[in-house]
Amino acid sequence: MPSPGSAAKTSRPDTDDYRQLFLADAPMMDMRAPTEFSHGAFPTAHSLPLMSDDERAAVGTCYKQQGQQAAIELGHQLVSGQSKAARLASWAEFTRNYPNGYLYCFRGGLRSQTVQQWLRDEGIDYPLVKGGYKAMRRFLLDELERSVAAAELVLISGRTGTGKTRVIAELSHSVDLEGLAGHRGSTFGQLPEPQPCQIDFENAISIALLKLMHAGTSRIFLEDEGRLIGRLYLPEVLREKMIRAPMAVVEQTLEERVDVVIADYVDDLGRRFTALHGAGGPALHSEKLQQDLARIQKRLGGERYQQVSAMMAAAFARQHSEGGMELHREWIRILLIDYYDPMYEYQLGQREGAELFRGSREAVIGWATGKD
Repeated sequence: MPSPGSAAKTSRPDTDDYRQLFLADAPMMDMRAPTEFSHGAFPTAHSLPLMSDDERAAVGTCYKQQGQQAAIELGHQLVSGQSKAARLASWAEFTRNYPNGYLYCFRGGLRSQTVQQWLRDEGIDYPLVKGGYKAMRRFLLDELERSVAAAELVLISGRTGTGKTRVIAELSHSVDLEGLAGHRGSTFGQLPEPQPCQIDFENAISIALLKLMHAGTSRIFLEDEGRLIGRLYLPEVLREKMIRAPMAVVEQTLEERVDVVIADYVDDLGRRFTALHGAGGPALHSEKLQQDLARIQKRLGGERYQQVSAMMAAAFARQHSEGGMELHREWIRILLIDYYDPMYEYQLGQREGAELFRGSREAVIGWATGKD
């Protein structure tokens, strides 16, 4: 998020240069109602609505029944007095904190023009985005197709626990799809923080690719993913190219993979639950992993599932009482060998791309950065 600054002294024009808005991470205040914002927005957008959901609904009904002028008059009645003063104060504060920002509504029409005029009445000249949300969303969808078509995509592949995400983090010319999705991509990958909505996810991917392509990057590395990351779908145009993309395969020993899983799903995930839920975090963490395990019960088989569930429970009991994590290695080994490895072999068989390189995390990073 851009850093706050002092208010701008000079007037800036309204803009329809959507490319520059996203390349510059321009801060934007979104005048749409809260529900509209929650259904899709942009990474640097702040929800500062002209109307609440109820007010917008009332104005919409009035528009259908009595026409535009009556709807405008009702809108001015609903947003007046103290409510107007409070919203104006919020908008004015945003313009002071983000002097290089913009405001927008759904189509760049009445709502953004009304707020722009009310700000001018207060002596604040602040530009709007022509075409609003709809035009910016259309730009990002078109740009996603252009970027995917032009880029040379290379997948970082490998079995669960080989640290593929760690490789992606070391490569500047990469897009962290799991980071954008707020999910680690596996059955156990849900984080305690909520995932973004589908539209936000697609917008974030498009912006990330746009920036890399603008910087002159042609080869872009992505982690090998399935159709879904948590509850979010990869954009179809991207998924289709990923199926055909060449790959570099990360290889680590089984015990090294267990180390990575403990670091990500026991240690880090536990810290996240504790940060969000305090003293109740450890119990919620272990319950969450048991629930995840239950979802793959059929694939494991009833007896194997009961065994792994008991081992997991014992490992958390030991961790919570004595602080050690050694018992976690047992159930993690079983899941890697009996569940994740067969699934990886199947998914690898669905890929059409050539294997460009195979090696350890360090070797793959060296190859990808030209330092091998």
